[in-house]
Amino acid sequence: MTNRTQEGIHFPFPFPPYPIQKAFMTELYQVLEAGKIGIFESPTGTGKSLSLICGALSWLRDFEQKKRQEEALLLEPGDDPLGSGKDRPPFPSSSCQEPPDTLRPAGEPDWVTQFVQKKEERDLVERLKEEQIRRKKREERLQQTRHNAQLKYAAKRLRQEEEETDSLLRLSKEMLAAGTEAEQLEQLESGEEELVLAEYESDEEKRTACGVDEDEDDLEEEHITKIYYCSRTHSQLAQFVHEVQKSPFGKETRLVSLGSRQNLCVNEDVKNLGSVQLINDRCMEMQKSKQEKKNRTEEDKPKKRRQETQAACPFYNHEQMQFLRDEILVEVKDMEQLVTLGKEARACPYFGSRFAIPAAQLVVLPYPMLLHAATREAAGIRLQGQVVIIDEAHNLIDTITGIHSAEVSGSQLCQAHSQLFQYMERYGKRLKARNIKQNPNTQSLSQTGTELKTINDFLFQSQVDNINLFKVQRYCKKSMVSRKLFGFTERYGAVFPSSREQPKLAGFQHFLKSLQPGVTEAPVAPVEEDEAKAPRSTSPLMNIEGFLAALTTANHDGRVILSRQGSLSQSSLKFLLLNPAVHFAQVVKECRAVVIAGGTMQPVSDFREQLLACAGVEAERVVEFSCGHVIPPDNILPLIICSGPSNQQLEFTYQKRELPQMMDETGRILCNLCNVVPGGVICFFPSYEYQRQVHAHWDKSGLLARLAVRKKIFQEPKRASQVEQVLMAYSKCITRCGHVGGTVTGALLLSVVGGKMSEGINFSDDLGRCVVMVGMPYPNIRSPELQEKMAYLDQTLPRTPGQVPPGKALVENLCMKAVNQSIGRAIRHQRDFASIVLLDQRYARPSTLAKLPAWIRDRVEVKATFGPAFAAMRKFHREKSGPS
Repeated sequence: MTNRTQEGIHFPFPFPPYPIQKAFMTELYQVLEAGKIGIFESPTGTGKSLSLICGALSWLRDFEQKKRQEEALLLEPGDDPLGSGKDRPPFPSSSCQEPPDTLRPAGEPDWVTQFVQKKEERDLVERLKEEQIRRKKREERLQQTRHNAQLKYAAKRLRQEEEETDSLLRLSKEMLAAGTEAEQLEQLESGEEELVLAEYESDEEKRTACGVDEDEDDLEEEHITKIYYCSRTHSQLAQFVHEVQKSPFGKETRLVSLGSRQNLCVNEDVKNLGSVQLINDRCMEMQKSKQEKKNRTEEDKPKKRRQETQAACPFYNHEQMQFLRDEILVEVKDMEQLVTLGKEARACPYFGSRFAIPAAQLVVLPYPMLLHAATREAAGIRLQGQVVIIDEAHNLIDTITGIHSAEVSGSQLCQAHSQLFQYMERYGKRLKARNIKQNPNTQSLSQTGTELKTINDFLFQSQVDNINLFKVQRYCKKSMVSRKLFGFTERYGAVFPSSREQPKLAGFQHFLKSLQPGVTEAPVAPVEEDEAKAPRSTSPLMNIEGFLAALTTANHDGRVILSRQGSLSQSSLKFLLLNPAVHFAQVVKECRAVVIAGGTMQPVSDFREQLLACAGVEAERVVEFSCGHVIPPDNILPLIICSGPSNQQLEFTYQKRELPQMMDETGRILCNLCNVVPGGVICFFPSYEYQRQVHAHWDKSGLLARLAVRKKIFQEPKRASQVEQVLMAYSKCITRCGHVGGTVTGALLLSVVGGKMSEGINFSDDLGRCVVMVGMPYPNIRSPELQEKMAYLDQTLPRTPGQVPPGKALVENLCMKAVNQSIGRAIRHQRDFASIVLLDQRYARPSTLAKLPAWIRDRVEVKATFGPAFAAMRKFHREKSGPS
């Protein structure tokens, strides 16, 4: 179906769009065309994904058409193809290739200026001709792939099997030839060679293309203008791809889904390693092995080296991956379909999908792959002149902070050090001094409790300020020391320091003891006891590498938190990123346009101030768009209730919320609501601890039994593995009650703000006829991380007269973001209806009301006493639940 807006933009759409969808697509189109930064809010149930797809791909369609028209004008045949420039644009106005804008020196002669312009124009024409040739080749190749649907892999598989046989024969010969040399060294056990560190010259490091063979040059294409779409989880990305498949653009869009090796690897031996880091390391080892075999020639003099046992990956075949790349671009596929295709074609989906990026129009990828610069670079993502859409972005600031923060526990430090010591004990004779040095003699930290330090202070006091952390990073990456150490640990079970090494650990143990006040010897037993409860990290050294990488951040943009707890395993070092804008700045600087979208984006001041302004984005470049809901106004009843049935004022501050009368009043309110609300009621508490406390009080006072007369009671589990089970039982109970009738009319789900049920769960229709918010879920103001973040914002952001300080505004905004996410669980489609009850008189403050989503804020009613609120609830649900 075709739709055209007042601006004349043509939006293909699978059905007549809602007016708010038309408005959304029009605003999105204009943001992309003008190169702006857009903050888009579209409540769940309003078709946000489809609006994003049809709006963005309509712009891309018009962009490509306009670019081709401009190219055709420039490439028109004639005696003077460029002529005087009349009626022809000097440069493609929409191209992502930015025109030269070098300023000419003042007073330069006209003939010089004209000569330079002519040369630039000739260069441009040549570049456009090359682009056309590449594009034509790609289109012919994809067209051929489309029409070649027969058995595509049989001949290639046969050829590949022959190559693998030859490879194995060559490898056997090399291993036999190397046997004489191997005997000259101390004998290693079978398969142990790959555990030994190779030599590494950090100061003479050669720049080589990582993982790229010479025969990969033909895979390199120019990156066309494209849209990068990212979301939080792989399931959300898969859902988006399915929406694209069903959309009017599903047949013609070149889409590629990116994921980690853990999601895309089809080599079972590698995938079974489990850990993302281990899978990455093994994959790179296998590529390196293939490269070394290729570079080795018969005339090379044999050097003293260990025998090679690591085989190249059979799925890392360039011919097959080129074929897979074309298959990806021919038809829209989700990640599961991509993996299936990779197994059939005997080609790696991880690399095949990356080879498809340059020619793709729409690239779908998870948050970390886009927001982390090193990961972007490794994936081959180039943002210059491109469009980025970040969906489900309500927690974008926290996401960026989390991606670039790192934590190391005391037990991980102890394990890593012990493993390294035992590794050196076995292979020390084979390692040169520059590879592993003696154990560091770190100064103690005399204070106890939690302490915050600047990065520079931490490095200085730890006596590592003279170490080049960038070199350490390069060494860890090149030597794969954490991978080899993990292999060594798997083989020999290296754990904690033995008594014979205690004298060598004086400085290290002194540092560990400073983390744990009052301990006089290495706390081996408590660590083992604690580790038995929680699964150990696959490789503690990997965590330490991440922490060291974080310490390369600029001093003013981060802090180090030293947390000293009762036992060593609970103590930790944590890097806290204070300025997420420093990592987002590169994205907004390089991209043509960026769209930050979500169902609930209020309050948007955080995005404007903490993320965009701090990233250097001018206020004029930022566009805000918020649409209403598709539900009729009378399908929602939002209430703020300031006091309960016994006139107890509702203010759930830390000081008052644990009072027995406050918990009793909350129970009485819920009892009344459950008498008039059919189906499911979801009640959100500020924390797991408070939910547990209230539940225990109600059980003792008898209120729990009164509630159970009308609703079966469920509690949100702390373990993620149990969530599905509880939701299933909750849903079945509501369905059963709706059919059989009786006194029990549904279920009550006691949940936690920020928990498993407050985000991403769909409580549509009878599953969520009422959402109750108990109090205001302010974050823990005593948290050292939050205090440091507040102080940072107070020092960094300008303070507006009459407004709350930036640090205090952060706390209020975090609270309201959590509220908005939770209360958005109920209304999920156009015909849905629900009531929303906010229990706390502080919600009635104008500054707080302003932070609610527009579709709730415009309809909310403030009830000073409980009687009128209860009457409104009874009337609303009686009318909505009556005969249709």
